[in-house]
Amino acid sequence: MKKCMLIFLVLTSINTVAQVAVHTELRTATWNLIGLKYDKQIKPLVWRPVFPPSLKAIHNQIIELPGYIIPTKVGNSFNEFMFSMVPIASCPYCGTGDIPSMIEVKTLKPIKWTEEPITLRGKFMINDSGDNRSTFFLLDAVKK
Repeated sequence: MKKCMLIFLVLTSINTVAQVAVHTELRTATWNLIGLKYDKQIKPLVWRPVFPPSLKAIHNQIIELPGYIIPTKVGNSFNEFMFSMVPIASCPYCGTGDIPSMIEVKTLKPIKWTEEPITLRGKFMINDSGDNRSTFFLLDAVKK
């Protein structure tokens, strides 16, 4: 009986560890607009981002977004970081999952890192310059 109980506990613990943590769904109408951006090939090996009119309409506007902090540097609080509607564990570069829409954030005051979702308010900017920086920025962001 003890062996059966031990085997049961081991199998149960393996199953528990293998489960992927479920995160809070943070998809909003604004995240949906950001997700409309796509890339178009303009010549071999050269792609250009395309921003539909509904996405361009929020360029240079103050928006609010819920999401998760994705640090780009070591530390406990940040003035600059990436922001996503899914947590870092769901990012294919850092954990598992698909590539989520992300925005580069620059805040007025440092924000302490947390695994919990937060809401930010700031000026949404589209970078259509073709340089290698982020495609989207949230500038002068503040935590709500």
